[in-house]
Amino acid sequence: MKRKFLFTMLLAGGFCAAQAQEKAKPEDTEVYTPVPPEVKPGKCGAAPSDAVILFDGKNLEQWVMADDRSKPAEWTVGSGILTVNKHVGNIETKKSFTNYQLHIEWRVPSDITGSGQARGNSGVFLASLGKGDAGYELQVLDSYKNKTYTNGQAGSIYKQFVPLANPTLAPGEWNVYDVIWTAPVFAADGSLTSPARVTVLFNGVLVQNNVEVKGPTQYIGAPAYRQAHGACPIKLQAHGDKSEPLSFRNIWVREL
Repeated sequence: MKRKFLFTMLLAGGFCAAQAQEKAKPEDTEVYTPVPPEVKPGKCGAAPSDAVILFDGKNLEQWVMADDRSKPAEWTVGSGILTVNKHVGNIETKKSFTNYQLHIEWRVPSDITGSGQARGNSGVFLASLGKGDAGYELQVLDSYKNKTYTNGQAGSIYKQFVPLANPTLAPGEWNVYDVIWTAPVFAADGSLTSPARVTVLFNGVLVQNNVEVKGPTQYIGAPAYRQAHGACPIKLQAHGDKSEPLSFRNIWVREL
C-alpha cells in the first residue's frame, strides 16, 4: 500500500512539474541587469582597455623597491624590456590588489648557464607580504630541458603545486603567464574565512586549475596562513643565482 502511495505521489509530482514547465515562458529566465561593462580586447598580447598597465616598456613608474617602498624600483629598462638587477633586490607594484587577472611575459637569455634552480630563477609573488620573499609565489625558472624538483619548476606554485604540464619555451624565447588570482579572506579576528585560489595559463596551456593555495610560500617547512592581510602589491623576485638575469615585458592587470 505504501509503495502504491509513493508511486502515485511521484506521478502527481511529475505531472505538476510538467504543467508548470508548459506554463513557463522564455522570458521568465531572461536577465537584463546588471549589464556587463564594455571592454575592448587587446590584440596580439596587448592589454585590454580596462587594464592597469604595470610595465609598457618605457619606465618603472608603477614600481618601487620591495624592501624599502620609499625608493623607486632600480631594475634596468632598455629596448622595451625590464631586466632583473640581482644586486638591489625585489621590486613590487606601488598599487595593491585583491582579486585580479594578470598578464606577464618573461624570457631567459639564449646563452643562459647553470642548472636546476640556478638557471634563470625568479618569481612572481601574486601577493607580496613585505620584505624578502614573503608572499605567494608563482615560480619563474628556465625549465626547458632543465631538471629540478617538480614543485619548483616554471609554472609551479612554489613548493605547493606541481604544474599540470611543462610548456616552457627554449632560452631566448618569450614565455607568457596569464593568471587569475583570488585573494584569501580573513575574519575580523584574523582567522581564515576562505583560502586564496589561483589559475595559471602558461604559454596558453593550463598548468594550475583553480588550486586552493595552502598559504604563503615557505622555502622550508609547510605553508600555512599565519598573517591576516588585505590587498597586496604584486612582487617580482631578484633571486640572486649565478646565471644570467632574466627579463620581463608587457605586464598588465585587470582588477576583478
